[in-house]
Amino acid sequence: MNRVLCVVIIVLLVACGALSLGLNHYRDHAIIYKEQRDKKASELELANATITDMQIRQRDVAALDARYSRELADARAENETLRADVAAGRKRLRINATCSGTVR
Repeated sequence: MNRVLCVVIIVLLVACGALSLGLNHYRDHAIIYKEQRDKKASELELANATITDMQIRQRDVAALDARYSRELADARAENETLRADVAAGRKRLRINATCSGTVR
């Protein structure tokens, strides 16, 4: 009986040791995976912030482009109107120029 009890205790101790080694193995992997997850989460957060910043800048640039395009179109329309008025005689063109020296 004593011998059987010793064998059972030894088997249980070996099983507990194997389970604790397995537990440590999986615990270490869980810690590594958590660190990797946290690192990737922070990288994703940084990437999302960068994308948001780029979208805001793109909207600002598009607004500036629209404004400058509108101003350019207005200036061209005004030039065409003035050119047509001068050609039709509705407006006169006044040139303020001086000649330097004598012309031969």
